[in-house]
Amino acid sequence: MDYLKAFIVGGLICIIGQILIDSTKLTSAHILVSFVTAGVILTAIGIYEPIVSFAGAGATVPLPGFGYSLAKGAVKAVKESGLIGVFTGGITATAGGVSGAIVFGYIMAIIFDPKTKS
Repeated sequence: MDYLKAFIVGGLICIIGQILIDSTKLTSAHILVSFVTAGVILTAIGIYEPIVSFAGAGATVPLPGFGYSLAKGAVKAVKESGLIGVFTGGITATAGGVSGAIVFGYIMAIIFDPKTKS
């Protein structure tokens, strides 16, 4: 049942992204930033935590989940370190994911022949 919940919530997030791509003139970068920002805002107002509790990886793996991790890391660091935690907490909480993206992106660039879009 956990897999089904994750699939449904993750799929809904992807559907929203696809609708934005198809029906607006927003670039992929605008949508990416919007999703991460939405994750931060929804976490700040207490809406994203219940979604994560319900869907697990279906809510934490997509882009709003990155915003959720940034916000949770910042809140935790502020409680531990004070104001400096605003600047260090999000980076600390997401360092593993960012490092993984860089390493695996580099490996894929070596294996495959990356090209720019024309």
